Amino acid sequence: MVEAADHSEAIPPTSPEHRDGDEDALDTANDDWGKRPACFRHAAHECLFVAVATMAVGMSSFLSGTTVVIPVFVARDLHMSQAELTWLVASSQLASGSFLLFFGRMADLLGQKSIIIASFFLFSVLSLGAGFARSPLALDLINALLGIVTAAAVPPTQAILSTAYGRPSRRKNAAFACFSAGFPVGFALGMVFNGIATQLFGWRAAFWLLAIIYLVLTIAAVFCVPKDTTPKRALNYETLQRFDPLGVLLTIAGIAMFSAALSLGPTAPHGWTTDYVLVLLILGFALIAVFVVWEHYYPHPLVPMYIWRDRNFSLLMSALSLGFAAFPPGIFFAALFFQRVWELSAISTAVHLLPMAVAGVLVNIFAGAFMHRINNKLMMFVGASSFTLAFLLLALNRTSSSYWAFFFPGFVFCVVGADLEFNVANMYVMTSLPADQQGIAGGIMQTVTRLFTTVGFGIITAIFDSVAQHPSLKGAYYAASPKSQPYSAAFFYSTACAAASVVLVFFLTIGTQGGSKGAVIAAEAEAEAEAEAVAEAPIPLEKL
Repeated sequence: MVEAADHSEAIPPTSPEHRDGDEDALDTANDDWGKRPACFRHAAHECLFVAVATMAVGMSSFLSGTTVVIPVFVARDLHMSQAELTWLVASSQLASGSFLLFFGRMADLLGQKSIIIASFFLFSVLSLGAGFARSPLALDLINALLGIVTAAAVPPTQAILSTAYGRPSRRKNAAFACFSAGFPVGFALGMVFNGIATQLFGWRAAFWLLAIIYLVLTIAAVFCVPKDTTPKRALNYETLQRFDPLGVLLTIAGIAMFSAALSLGPTAPHGWTTDYVLVLLILGFALIAVFVVWEHYYPHPLVPMYIWRDRNFSLLMSALSLGFAAFPPGIFFAALFFQRVWELSAISTAVHLLPMAVAGVLVNIFAGAFMHRINNKLMMFVGASSFTLAFLLLALNRTSSSYWAFFFPGFVFCVVGADLEFNVANMYVMTSLPADQQGIAGGIMQTVTRLFTTVGFGIITAIFDSVAQHPSLKGAYYAASPKSQPYSAAFFYSTACAAASVVLVFFLTIGTQGGSKGAVIAAEAEAEAEAEAVAEAPIPLEKL
């Protein structure tokens, strides 16, 4: 990803005058809220850019919200199998996670603003094309392309934000809370708007509405994204090497094969012993292992291994990955439950899922206001525990159960978990790590959450299909509701992932983040990083 430190001259963090670090820290201490970055002409300009940035990171969840409310209608129209239906969502997550860091490097070549505008426009064009898809394969492929485009928008947007809001402050907390709110806001808008469009005009209209929305955002981005005046890299062999093309290919192929094997195994002719399932499973695992080794020795790795030496970063990423391996797949199957078991319409499904959107906005407002006051380890514990409780409630639900007793509180707790964990991890990357590692770490955070979402879809689909074919949940409680058994099994998987993340939280050593104290901590971290930078150099390939 584009490193924040590279753009300090193009986008001044706090003012047009040059000031040294001591003066900046003093200003932050005196004004804990922080000053408006000089790259924004006025408050309206700043607010509009933050809104566009929110929709940039929300592009992926906007698409996910759309695909959550239309699966039954798409499956009926295009005769899609369960595996094909799952890949309607998983394909975009896989493609997005695989290309996030690649597009972070691409911004060095083409410029941050250009990448943002181009990604919005291409998302609009591809969404228009998705509405004309006539086969499951075509729709899944277009969704994969949409995933690639969503990956292009996130790194340059996050780089501009982290550079504009240079030092920790309440203003930075608020800006990044809005940025993080892109996930629930995008998901909510995708569900509600496209649920209405599907109800009135059919599922194809849902994609056409996406095309209109992001065409408008393309125009807005032209005027509100700060001008990018940073030097661009020349297009040559050395530049191409920095993209780590082999790393990108290994990631895509490895995760795709592994996830495909998990989703195809239960419905294959001979189950898990089917030849192509075994080949995909073994090859996928092998390619992922090769990717890890390659990244350790390649001079310009896609995922630098040294970043994992920061203990808190590794623990936060592990907990966040477990949460996102459970969250999007779990909500996808909750929507399927509403449409297949309760036989709800698209708009009714969206209304039943709407509490997540409202809770998401409220949680992000809370996080932006209080992250600098509340111990963030406690916030992570509350988030992981909320995840666990949420999916446990969904797992205990039966066909005849009340929505208000299980799904409603489950959805609220689910969003509390997702947004608290994401805010804490995102703020740690942008305040506690040295400036030269923030871009890399931010890209890795976005990448691992989306790739683990893909793996989660593969695992949960395998569990769902297996239990659907051979119901195995014992006891009168589940025997009385056979239709809900495969869904309960899927939710128990999500519960197990969330419970595992709770254990990791106890090993964290983070405190509060943001505010004047955070500025001092960030400055100390940068000084330590500069002193140890030489020791972190990778081993060149030629020395192997």
